[in-house]
Amino acid sequence: MVFEISSVVSRLQMLATSDHSSVVSMNLFVALLCGCIVLGHLLEENRWMNESITALLIGVTTGVVILLFSGGKSSHILVFSEDLFFIYLLPPIIFNAGFQVKKKQFFVNFMTIMLFGAIGTLISCAVITLGATQTFKKLDIGPLDLGDYLAIGAIFAATDSVCTLQVLNQDETPLLYSLVFGEGVVNDATSVVLFNAIQSFDLNQIDSSIALHFLGNFLYLFIASTMLGVLTGLLSAYIIKKLYIGRHSTDREVALVMLMAYLSYMLAELCYLSGILTVFFCGIVMSHYTWHNVTESSRITTKHSFATLSFVAEIFIFLYVGMDALDIEKWKFVSDSPGTSIAASSVLLGLILLGRAAFVFPLSFISNLAKKSPNEKISFRQQVIIWWAGLMRGAVSMALAYNQFTMSGHTSLQSNAIMITSTITVVLVSTVVFGLMTKPLIRLLLPHTPHPKELNIVIATDPSTPKSATVPLLGSAQDSEVDIDSIHRPSSIRALLRTPTHTVHRLWRKFDDAFMRPVFGGRGFVPVEPGSPTERNGQQWR
Repeated sequence: MVFEISSVVSRLQMLATSDHSSVVSMNLFVALLCGCIVLGHLLEENRWMNESITALLIGVTTGVVILLFSGGKSSHILVFSEDLFFIYLLPPIIFNAGFQVKKKQFFVNFMTIMLFGAIGTLISCAVITLGATQTFKKLDIGPLDLGDYLAIGAIFAATDSVCTLQVLNQDETPLLYSLVFGEGVVNDATSVVLFNAIQSFDLNQIDSSIALHFLGNFLYLFIASTMLGVLTGLLSAYIIKKLYIGRHSTDREVALVMLMAYLSYMLAELCYLSGILTVFFCGIVMSHYTWHNVTESSRITTKHSFATLSFVAEIFIFLYVGMDALDIEKWKFVSDSPGTSIAASSVLLGLILLGRAAFVFPLSFISNLAKKSPNEKISFRQQVIIWWAGLMRGAVSMALAYNQFTMSGHTSLQSNAIMITSTITVVLVSTVVFGLMTKPLIRLLLPHTPHPKELNIVIATDPSTPKSATVPLLGSAQDSEVDIDSIHRPSSIRALLRTPTHTVHRLWRKFDDAFMRPVFGGRGFVPVEPGSPTERNGQQWR
């Protein structure tokens, strides 16, 4: 009896100690997040640094300090977790990107985005897989099978859309931003789908049926994930428009918008779909319909809430990756052969450069063939920027590598440890080196143009400016202010084929105004309290 009591007491003491260490870790991590924000503000005008690089360097520096104070036993206060990344950190980033994106610019370049994001990712994966298969055997890394090499291709074909979005600005370079951002979203989804397919297929029996099955599976995931995001966004717009929740509480209104946005991602994961695509298209639909149905105060709140959550999640990820990079357990296994790890990292970096060039320039050439206007074509300088901006690798690659080469964050095989440390090295080098050089590269290759925000201030402050010309609160809404009649209507089939995007946009606007907006609300919708005189008058006019 006494022994049982003492064992219970010791367990309670251990729990109390672990709880206290968790509190200490979280305090330190929150303090580091605050430091990243302050330093990011101080380095705002720096031509080299951005907040993602700052957070990554702070994470690495903190890891070194912890490693010294712990006597070389530990270098991080939080262990990298795939669930934490995919379930909690990635959704707000992707949703806010869809919520804030310029919709017209995105859909005008949709086919080019799909070329880069889907076909380009497959090409990059093939190049990296073939290169790794030929070189890693010569380096004598260890026992890696065909599934491992294919997984390596999928892991390093995943670009870091989080870091890339911080490099470009959609107001200064709208075409480049829409292409790089759109490719990043589709690339992440394609890489994850490809990685999961590699793990689920029996690679010992490869034939043409597997390729067809993979293609059908990818198309199903893409279409189903997109439709789920669109339907969730439309459902939120209909509920808020019909019930006018904001008449009682804007808190409920904002909470419902945020929860339904997150629900779209979790429903996709529940149905084994691509949560990245689902939450992205849910963000686009919500910005087009739901955001206009809420009250004015809720619009301001939701806009800044989504932006803030995305901003904190981005900083958290880079700080997280930086601190985990010096995990002493993983580096112990490669201490006997550091040259092999360095060689593997160098090979992977070279394959990333080659794999990206293998599709950016050829697919840009194909895309330009289908475009008649010189302004819509991708110039060679822009192609170089697209190629360079997508060289960075980040948390998606880290999460997939941990999934393939570790068991619950731990590894006991030297070959697996080399792949993990090589992934960490590639993420650090690509983010810091390529990230530092991206801003100067853009300024060198692209001439400076007046910032649209400077022009918007003049327009918005002019009292004679009509309401339709006033800049809306949400940047993406400005694409919807174009007058339908101002768009040139094609007079023949030949003219239709020359300007397909303008024609589709005009037809969509007509369909949207005639059928979608009366049901789901949107731009120009004025919330009306059910049973009010305004609603009764509106019903009489119908």
